[in-house]
Parts: sequence; structure tokens; C-alpha cells
Amino acid sequence: MSEINTYKYYVGGKFAESNSGNLIDIECPYEKTVIGRVQAISKEEADVAIAATKSAQKEWAELDLFKRADLLNKWADQLEIDAHDIAEIIMKEVGKTWNDAVKEVTRTAEFIRYTVQEYIHTNDSAMSGENYPGGSKNKIAIIKRIPLGTVLAISPFNYPVNLSVAKLAPALISGNAVVFKPATQGAISAVKIIESFDKVGFPANVLQLITGKGSDIGDYVSEHEGIDMISFTGGATTGRHLSSFSTMKPMVLELGGKDPAIVCEDADIDQAVTEIMSGAYSYSGQRCTAIKRVLVNEAVADELAAKLKVEVEALSVGMPIDNPVIVPLINKGSADYVDGLITDTIKDGATLLVGNKREDNLIYPTLFDHVTTDMRLAWEEPFGPVLPIIRVKSDEEAIKIANQSEYGLQASVFSRNFSRAVAIAGKIEAGSVQINGRTERGPDHFPFLGVKNSGMGVHGISKTIDAMTREKLLIINL
Repeated sequence: MSEINTYKYYVGGKFAESNSGNLIDIECPYEKTVIGRVQAISKEEADVAIAATKSAQKEWAELDLFKRADLLNKWADQLEIDAHDIAEIIMKEVGKTWNDAVKEVTRTAEFIRYTVQEYIHTNDSAMSGENYPGGSKNKIAIIKRIPLGTVLAISPFNYPVNLSVAKLAPALISGNAVVFKPATQGAISAVKIIESFDKVGFPANVLQLITGKGSDIGDYVSEHEGIDMISFTGGATTGRHLSSFSTMKPMVLELGGKDPAIVCEDADIDQAVTEIMSGAYSYSGQRCTAIKRVLVNEAVADELAAKLKVEVEALSVGMPIDNPVIVPLINKGSADYVDGLITDTIKDGATLLVGNKREDNLIYPTLFDHVTTDMRLAWEEPFGPVLPIIRVKSDEEAIKIANQSEYGLQASVFSRNFSRAVAIAGKIEAGSVQINGRTERGPDHFPFLGVKNSGMGVHGISKTIDAMTREKLLIINL
């Protein structure tokens, strides 16, 4: 039996073991073996990590912008050098296919470079910023954006590299220090990207990686007086909990969704099928932006259902190393939940077209027709490869069902009539609406947001920089 690696947390520019002596086993979701152990740090160690960012942040913010930019660009280069090593961990830790894991690392390197360029573009001179003439008075106001201080970045399991760096890079380039708390399942991937970070030579204490269960240190660090801003991506329940004690603390929350695909009777059905398949089933549906229900006009429902059935039956299923579309879910609890939704939907009378097969954490792709609004699957987010088709009589009915959800992340509208599609999109309560395309995050510089229980605040490179900085007014008297 091979030795199990123990991974350290990162504080003061060094990797360290927790004095608590407590470790957390990280299990591969498909091999059911422990692939490594991470530190479960104490609250006292979290105190030390947060406190150490304070002086480091001030020095970091005063460092020449182009020196900060150079370090971040070198980090991007290092991630590309280490891409295969990091991708192997992503694959083993969160069950992502090998190809997708490699793409996630290379996309992340590109994200860092774009973030650097975006910040330089808007902050490359002492007089940059919005200018306000004083009218009849001899005054000019210049609005600068300055860093908030110490940002707490809390990332999810499903994109453990990309969605982590999407917080870290904007925070750092804008002069903040960061305390980085990854999801427990995803913590080894976090350690690997910080190993790349450490090779570059950033100043000590500008970034601290703390690991441990959210139930042990999550609330503690989130409420900590040393944290000046929180950026969180994860479940709606945790997001609502965080927002409940965020008094006077800026916060951006990226939460779940129940993204609908509305298919009108004049849609290009083949195009809709292609986009729905990619949107619903990639990475086994473990994406907040996955298409999670289809609201189709009854005039074309039979055709759409038949074509989706053929495509779902043809989906590749297997282990991540073989690069299938459908891979095992992240853990047994997630698989149990999805399995329960499938069982209830069958019991409630929906038509099972494909699926309802399980092997451990592997849920085979499942497609239902004739799902009604009194069924759980019409409203609950499965985070798995199961898709309900809900038949509607009109655009108005589709809009009504779409908007009755507690979520409002994204939606898709399929119609050959652009004006019709835009009119529908305008009535949907969602952060963004795709016309004739799948729901997805990105490109990375696009704003990304949700309404209702799907989030608070706006992501996207420039918007994230704005969220992690504040305005400061400089008034010049002439």
C-alpha cells in the first residue's frame, strides 16, 4: 500500500503543520481511497493567519503596481508549468475528467493574465479614476479605488482551481491581502495552486491558505473582525447563513441555481438539443449554471423529448481518466440525494425516458418527461445528471414557472424570433439569460450574478475588482 501524503497549510510564506495535530482524510469520489490528508487548523492558528495579513497588506498595496503585476503573471506562468501535476490532483479529488482538469488550470492562468491587464488598464497612473469638475467652484474631485484590506476567499469543490483564483487574483492585484479557505473536498487542489504561488516569491503573509472543516472554523473566520470582505461560492444554505451575520462587512455570494431552458415552438430544435445536452450533463451536472429543467412548448415537446432521449442514451459514462461526460458524483451523500429525487419523480408519475441506474457514486444520465410543478424535481437543484422536461402551453406559462423558483441565476431561451426571445428574457428573474445558447459562466470578463437565493453582488473580473475595492475621493482646490 502506497504512503498517503499529508498536505500542509500555508502561513507566513511557509507551509506548516497545525499544532492541533488534527488531519482530515480526503477520499477520491470514485476509487473510494484516501488520496491525502489536509490540516485541520485551530481557531488560534486562524487568528495568527488573519492578524499577519494586516501589515503585509499595507506594504503590498504600496508596492509598485507593475511589480505586483509581474508577480501575478509569473504565477500564471508557473501554473502552466505545473498544469499536469495540478490536474492529476483535480481529477482524483473532485472526479473531473483529465481533459477538463487540464483545461481548468490553463484557463486559470489565462484568467490571471486578463485580471492583471484589466487592472492596469484602469489604474496605471496617479491621475486615473473618475474626475468631477466643481462647476463654479475652483475644485476638482478625483475618485480613486483603494483596497478593502483582508479578503476572505471561500471556494467550492467543483472548480477548485478556477473559482479559487477567480477570487485570489483580483484581490491581490488590487492591493488586498487574502485569507483563502477552500472547500474541504478540494483542499488538496488548493494546496497545489499555492505551491505554484510559493515558487514565484510573493511577499510573506499577503496570502494565507487555511484548511479545515467549515463546521469548525468557517463561521469563526467569517465573523472575524480582521476580515474586511468575504467572497463566497457555494450552496444557498451556507450563503444565507453567511449573509445573516455580515453586518457592515462587504460580501459577494455566488450560490446555486435551477436554471431553466425555455424552448419555444419556433426554436431550432436540433440547436436546442445540442445546447441543452452540453448545459445539463457536462461534469454530471455538478455546476451551478447547469440547465436543470426544460420548459418546452407542447407543440414541439414530443420532438424535443425524442431527440434528447437519443442523445442522453449515447452519453459516455465512466471514470474520469477515460474522459467520459458522466463521472461519479462528489460523494455518497450527493448521489443519495439525486437518487432520492429520481425515485420520487418516478413515484409521482413522470415518464422516465432514460436512466435510473446507479453504481456507488455514479448516477447514470437520467431524463424525465411529463414532470409537473407538484414534483420535487421541478424545483430542487439536483447537482447531478438528471433533467426534467416540463410541458407548457405558452411563453407566459414558461415565464411563470421559471420565476416561481427560489433561484435566479441563469436561463436560456430558444427561439428563431429574436424579438420574441428578448421579450421573454426581459421577463425572467435571473442574473443573465442566454439566447439560443446553454447556461454557463463566462467568458470570465463578463459580469456574472444571481438574484433571489442565487447570490448577492456581481462577479466577473472588473466587477470583482470593484467589489474588493472602495471609492476614495481626492478633492483638489485650485
